[in-house]
Amino acid sequence: QVHLVESGGGLVEAGGSLRLSCAASGSISSINKMGWYRQAPGKQRELVAIITSGGSTDYADSVKGRFTISGDNAKNTVFLQMNSLKPEDTAVYSCYCNAYLTSGFYPSTSWGQGTQVTVSS
Repeated sequence: QVHLVESGGGLVEAGGSLRLSCAASGSISSINKMGWYRQAPGKQRELVAIITSGGSTDYADSVKGRFTISGDNAKNTVFLQMNSLKPEDTAVYSCYCNAYLTSGFYPSTSWGQGTQVTVSS
């Protein structure tokens, strides 16, 4: 089982920055990818950014050029640096981890509890 601990959410003015972090722990054999999804009130959950263990990244078009995802493989931790924040970035941001566990043959997907990001105009 994988436990994800998120931190870094909060309230910021438009144009400001926040940095989210997510640390994975538990019965992890190897991590395939980690990242962030977000869900705003009344909207579907959407991918924000993903990073693979090899360092490949993918971003939602709406955050390209403003957000940067990075990872520390040794610490099973992923970071999301969010710059030039806009009110439309307001959402609950949830950490995502896809990993092989020490038991089992197939990768397992885990989610964090979510952290609120609020951007005021």
